[in-house]
Amino acid sequence: MRAWGRAPLTACAVAALLCPLAPAWSQSQGSAELDPNAPLDPMPDLGVDWPDMNAPDVIAPLDATEPAADATETKAAEVDSTKESKYSVVLEGLQGVDGERALTETFNTQSALRQGHGEALNAAQIDRRSRADADLLTQLLRSRGYFDAVVDPRIEPIKDAIRVVLVADPGRQFTFQSVELPGLESAGEEAASLRSAFAVKAGDPVIAENVINAGTALKVALGEDGYALAEIGEQKIEADHRTQTATLVLPVQPGPVAHFGKFTVSGKPPFSARHIATIARFDTGDQFKQSKVNDLRRALVATGLVASADVKLVPSADRQTINIDVHLEPAPMRTVAGELGYGTGEGVRVEASWQHRNFINPEGALTVRGIAGTQEQMASVELRRSNFRRRDQTLDILALASNVNRDAYEARTLRLSGLIERQSNIIWQKKWTWSYGADLIATDERGIFNDINTKETRAFFIGALPLSLRYDGSNDLLNPSTGFRLGGRVSPEVSVKGSNTTYARIQLDASAYRPVSDSVVLAGRIRLGTILGAESSEIAPSRRFYSGGGGSVRGYGFQRLGPRDAFDDPIGGSGLAEFALEARIRLKAFGGNFGVVPFLDGGTLTTDAMPDLNSWQLGAGVGLRYYSAFGPIRIDVGTPLNPRSNDSRIAVVVSLGQAF
Repeated sequence: MRAWGRAPLTACAVAALLCPLAPAWSQSQGSAELDPNAPLDPMPDLGVDWPDMNAPDVIAPLDATEPAADATETKAAEVDSTKESKYSVVLEGLQGVDGERALTETFNTQSALRQGHGEALNAAQIDRRSRADADLLTQLLRSRGYFDAVVDPRIEPIKDAIRVVLVADPGRQFTFQSVELPGLESAGEEAASLRSAFAVKAGDPVIAENVINAGTALKVALGEDGYALAEIGEQKIEADHRTQTATLVLPVQPGPVAHFGKFTVSGKPPFSARHIATIARFDTGDQFKQSKVNDLRRALVATGLVASADVKLVPSADRQTINIDVHLEPAPMRTVAGELGYGTGEGVRVEASWQHRNFINPEGALTVRGIAGTQEQMASVELRRSNFRRRDQTLDILALASNVNRDAYEARTLRLSGLIERQSNIIWQKKWTWSYGADLIATDERGIFNDINTKETRAFFIGALPLSLRYDGSNDLLNPSTGFRLGGRVSPEVSVKGSNTTYARIQLDASAYRPVSDSVVLAGRIRLGTILGAESSEIAPSRRFYSGGGGSVRGYGFQRLGPRDAFDDPIGGSGLAEFALEARIRLKAFGGNFGVVPFLDGGTLTTDAMPDLNSWQLGAGVGLRYYSAFGPIRIDVGTPLNPRSNDSRIAVVVSLGQAF
């Protein structure tokens, strides 16, 4: 039976259609008021006869007209209701229904029968669950605009099991005859664009989810156009069963266009209202945008100093100015970290650090770090001031003392450096980043200078002004699949060792990423480096270019590619060129969590200012990727294709993130 007439549908009713466990969407037959003196309708028949205690319990098929498939099924027509049996569930009549796949998936998620799949139940339990699932499927159909939908459950005993068939008669899908947003016209010239944000229009099917999403989109659009105090009323939907159409009325009160006012801070703030204004991407007097308020909330939490940030809008008396009240709860300020590792060419390495993330308020993180290794010992103190004078700008001051003992050189170094940097991160990946700073280095180094047969020890006092500029047009910081990146670094330096030597270290990097299918991405990179103004032998060994290793040419040991001395140790160079090509293949067989990466790398390094592009050392191999929630974990195994003496046949690299 289908009811015909018109029925008002409130916002709550529409929301109820999205939650099939909520009460059904009631549909009245008219608008007449109830008569309190009218007699009550008779109680509905429960449909259950008083049991005969002397008769055996049996259950018969609900559809008695359907013939049994064979003698076994005929015999199963009468089943002891106390006997537990396994069952299957079949949905019929959904072919051609709008959103059939999504509807079926939702049903399977919430179905009482599906949740108990594989269990053995008695007939009464199966019957009860089948009726509940029939109501569920009815509500799901009505949420898609099939307001006349009827679902009948049918139980069919089959051999030693039971099949539950839910037979749906969806009827015709209702459409909107009209969609009205009264009050929106007060937004003036913005009314048209705001109306387009509400995607539901006349002629569209009456789908509850679409209506709710459209209301949310309208609220967002109002907030982006400055209507901070906009109010959206209760939506009213009336369905006409005679024409299978509905009308939608959604009152809107935009209110005045508002502008940002002042900041206030409450709670236990780790920094002041002035610093919050520095973090915000808006100034006092700017037109209100809700997205900028949301961005401020995320940025405060991203500092690592805030456990929670409650950003409230406080309107002025005339409702045209929105003051921002920020309530902060601080996060733990101190961190102790440690790391133990081993690398070919780098040896055993133990690192420990202690950090106070707000040692100097605001956001002045003090880090004390130490390294104890077979080839490196280091102690450093670093002060890192985040959001320094402007959003995403960092001031970094570092003082360190280190002792490095590698095949290429030995160095005992004191260093003091300062750097100002515009940063990119996973949350806010930026197109353009840059840095500039100054280094003062005093180092005593042992290596090759004028004679490749003799290692000498020399002292250097170096002043440098490093500059960098980077462009990131890729789609992901740790796992890019499209776009490209460009980066350049220039470091003019003066080296004092009895006489002054002035030179410039220049490095250019570029990488590109191109998907060729849903599971394969081709990636490539090039690197060019040169040192101009001085011979390689005049430069401190630690300031020369080196090549080889996991971040360079895979297959070769750390710093092993390039010219070597008479002891077969690398000496570094002034002219560098590298390339890398790889195919990143994601394996669907493992749910897309794993991948393989065949690669080919090449490099050339000389003591001349320009690299020798006619002489390449090549390495090839294959990598394994595990795509975790925080980025890909990579293991690359490579081998040199044209090895030289004492080159290892296999080199292994383990790290977080793609190679480039």
